[in-house]
Amino acid sequence: MNRELLLLVDALSREKNVPKEIVFTALEAALASATKKKYADNIDARVAIDRETGDYESFRRWTVVPDEEHEEPAHQIAITDAAERDPELNLGDVVEEPLEPVEFGRIGAQAAKQVILQKIRDAEREQILNDFLERDDNLLSGTVKRIERGSVIIESGRIEGVIPRDQLIPKEMLRVGDRIRAYVMKIDRTAKGPQLILSRIAPEFIMRLFELEVPEIEEGLIEIRAAARDPGIRAKIAVKSNDPRLDPQGTCIGMRGSLVTAVTNELAGERVDIVLWSDDPAKLVINALAPAEVQSIVVDEERHAMDVVVDEENLAIAIGRSGQNVRLASELTGWELNLMSVEESQQKHEAETGRLRSLFMEKLDVDEEVADILIGEGFTSLEEVAYVPITEMMEIESFDEETVNELRSRARNALLTDAIVREESVENVEEALLSLEGMDTEIASKLAANGITTRDALADLAGDELVELTGIDEARAQDLIMKARAHWFETPAQPPQSGAAA
Repeated sequence: MNRELLLLVDALSREKNVPKEIVFTALEAALASATKKKYADNIDARVAIDRETGDYESFRRWTVVPDEEHEEPAHQIAITDAAERDPELNLGDVVEEPLEPVEFGRIGAQAAKQVILQKIRDAEREQILNDFLERDDNLLSGTVKRIERGSVIIESGRIEGVIPRDQLIPKEMLRVGDRIRAYVMKIDRTAKGPQLILSRIAPEFIMRLFELEVPEIEEGLIEIRAAARDPGIRAKIAVKSNDPRLDPQGTCIGMRGSLVTAVTNELAGERVDIVLWSDDPAKLVINALAPAEVQSIVVDEERHAMDVVVDEENLAIAIGRSGQNVRLASELTGWELNLMSVEESQQKHEAETGRLRSLFMEKLDVDEEVADILIGEGFTSLEEVAYVPITEMMEIESFDEETVNELRSRARNALLTDAIVREESVENVEEALLSLEGMDTEIASKLAANGITTRDALADLAGDELVELTGIDEARAQDLIMKARAHWFETPAQPPQSGAAA
């Protein structure tokens, strides 16, 4: 019988094209399952097959647990009892006792067959997926096999993948038998057997579709540097040519729009704007907002944002229906874009100039004329006045060396005074609030000035309230509030349990 077992392993391994070890493991699981059925109390069993001889042994197993957690005697043993067997046993160790092996010919044949076949099917699927991934291909073309609770199952040869409902293009009507493509996002190994998780809304999907349609992209002559999508409605891709003789936009559009139309048809009619890439962020934003004409751009590196000025006629075009155009442009470029009219820009500029004028006049103790000279030369903070290279300030025609040194000295003194005031203002602030990730003295000082001195008080705020109090952006405000609330959801530590009564 042991020889027959080895022959069976060899035959299954060849037939299913899986390693023998997979078949041995499946047989051990089947034999262990049959062994359990001989006992009424649902024991934990293990079977070990000798890979050379086919001999196999069976064991009953118990896991060592604390005395107070000893609730399932069928497959647990209390640490006190385990220590009597072997003083070196520790919590989590496994105790085994030999059992009489079941006869291979008498086990529940059907149950064994199901376990073996399931293990082999899983191994086959794993091998097929590994072969697919080795081709470094993240695009799957296949047929809709079935639709389950809104998710679509795709079959491509021996490969099967699933497109979750939230990864389908909205309002797209798919039917069993339709031929479609999807982007491979990941492999889900927690499902019943490894499974490809696919997407039809990922930006990478449209990039791969263009790569298929445009040979120059596959050859590396043209690159798609970024993509942004409103699935099923509109998308933008940014393209760059590595060959000065090639027009990347025209190449991707194709003769009479044939190439971009092929991509659009695959994406349920999604309109695609092809944008010329630029390493200059401002130029890229101008290209991404086309066909709207941009008047000017003010770049804020610290906030990673841009104020984009367009005239009234172009404002609606730049924004797009429901803000779609500017939203996609922002995703494509990676910059926060604030669209405004020329009038709004002037109003903002005047307000900022007024704020800076007041700041310089108060903190540097200078008149309006000196403050305006600093603003005109591009100074926007006390830090810049205090620490820019002195040679830059000496180039200002209206200032002599003595004036420059005096302004730098006053700026540094003002910064030092402000720092001392901030430190003093947070003396009564709870340490738990000060130590929050993302918190700094400036924010804590503004909170303290408004009576927010504890972590719980911050946690009770809404995001817009924190933005108003501190002037930070909404994303950072929400992040700080969630960190302040985190301790509300922590499981309190359990007191140590006393030992079992003697």
